[in-house]
Amino acid sequence: MQLERILHSQGFGSRKVCRALIRSGRVSVSGLPAADPLADFPTADLHFTVDGGTWQFRDKAYLMLHKPAGYECSRQPQFHPSVFALFPEAIAARGVQCVGRLDQDTTGLLLLSDDGHFIHAWSSGKKRIPKVYDVVVRHPVSDQLTEALLAGVQLHDEPAPIAAAECERTGERSLRLTLTEGKYHQVKRMVAAAGNRVDALHRNRVGGLELPTTLEPGQWRWLDDADLARLADSGFA
Repeated sequence: MQLERILHSQGFGSRKVCRALIRSGRVSVSGLPAADPLADFPTADLHFTVDGGTWQFRDKAYLMLHKPAGYECSRQPQFHPSVFALFPEAIAARGVQCVGRLDQDTTGLLLLSDDGHFIHAWSSGKKRIPKVYDVVVRHPVSDQLTEALLAGVQLHDEPAPIAAAECERTGERSLRLTLTEGKYHQVKRMVAAAGNRVDALHRNRVGGLELPTTLEPGQWRWLDDADLARLADSGFA
């Protein structure tokens, strides 16, 4: 693939902009300066630098973010900064989207991609993908609360009660909740319907993929093949 096309596909601007980057000496490939925009390179395991930053060619982008509180999962946020502000410009420019959304005050594992099939598959409620949340509630967790969440609670505008797949008390005012739907504000609405209130919400797992303890709030990384395999292997029947 021509070098200017490579940079364009990875989010570094229009082909004209990428051509100018290359001709101005700001790009190297595999450690060597590259000044010809039309030079061809195999993309398999291709590493290149732009302005000293190192990148690997990726045909599709698959990423995880440890979403902090106070960010909206939107390219046009209304009241808070966008999660895309946490990424290098080239990542946002290549059309990466959130796979589902977390509320601005919800923290934890957020997946992003520019692969439409991946986004649809992992945001579709039909697939019943387990998502695990750590929940801090306003009032002490009672047996009645966990039993109600497991049995199912009635939400406004839902035709039938919605039940948690799993629910366990983890502290006096905390619980771990596993859901397999992706309804609007679902955790908060379910806990409210069961007679309590969510004070803090953190998603720590999607499918079989857990948020790494080494990934700090606001940090992101690429998903590798092992991550994608864990994502698909939920271990949930």
